[in-house]
Amino acid sequence: MESRDDAAKTVPEEAGEGLVRYEPREGYAVITLNRPDKYNALSYALLSALAVALDRAEQEPAVRAIVLAGAGKHFCAGADITEMEGIDGAAAAQAWIRRRAPLFERVSACEKPVVAAIQGAAMGGGLEIAMQADIRIAGESAAFGQPEIRLGIMPGAGGTQRLARLVGLGRALEWLMTGARMDAREAWRVGLVNRVVPDGQVLGEAEKLAGELARQAPVALRLIKEVTRRGLEGPLSWGLVWERQAFAMTLATEDRAEGVRAFLEKRPPSFRGR
Repeated sequence: MESRDDAAKTVPEEAGEGLVRYEPREGYAVITLNRPDKYNALSYALLSALAVALDRAEQEPAVRAIVLAGAGKHFCAGADITEMEGIDGAAAAQAWIRRRAPLFERVSACEKPVVAAIQGAAMGGGLEIAMQADIRIAGESAAFGQPEIRLGIMPGAGGTQRLARLVGLGRALEWLMTGARMDAREAWRVGLVNRVVPDGQVLGEAEKLAGELARQAPVALRLIKEVTRRGLEGPLSWGLVWERQAFAMTLATEDRAEGVRAFLEKRPPSFRGR
């Protein structure tokens, strides 16, 4: 069996010159933003490399869940501000956004469950990336915020929409309009993160959870994620229709039959994704 170090791989250089690390584990993969000298700031090259890594994770059947982490002391400090310096005028601004928008939404679009392991800062675009994950685990010293207002701009990668949905309108507007930070305990209290753990245990807890997810039925996992997220975009009546349709799909799978047999035989199920 491969060791952890042997298994660690880097996304090909043409995709971002080693800016993202891809490490396969048993049942899941760890994807790490690998620009620690810049606090993992989201350059176009890094976003492109992240998209390549997520494509790989989705295409590998053995990978059933994903952990998203940041190298060094911080998860991600946000967008690479230096890439904004050359923007001159409305047309250039729109072109800059159009080029990056699909990359910024790649985590949210991932069919497999994503667990964000957040240590240190998750600011601006970094928080926007973290909010796209399905589950967020934070270290005790983690800090969160959307400080764009202090640069004379606003969030442009989902910050206004996702933050309000996660923590409520009033809190979101206060943090968005002041650029204030919140610590890990406050983030947990208002529902921005699922768990707060000691700093040294963030990645381990995220990997433990990913391993647990990887043991579940893959088709059911995918449909639970899809239906739950889609349900938030429409009225309850639509969500209930989608849920019933997806439930029927799971009833027709081989994994459902295996789950029932395992339950009756009092043993752990062995799901195959069919």
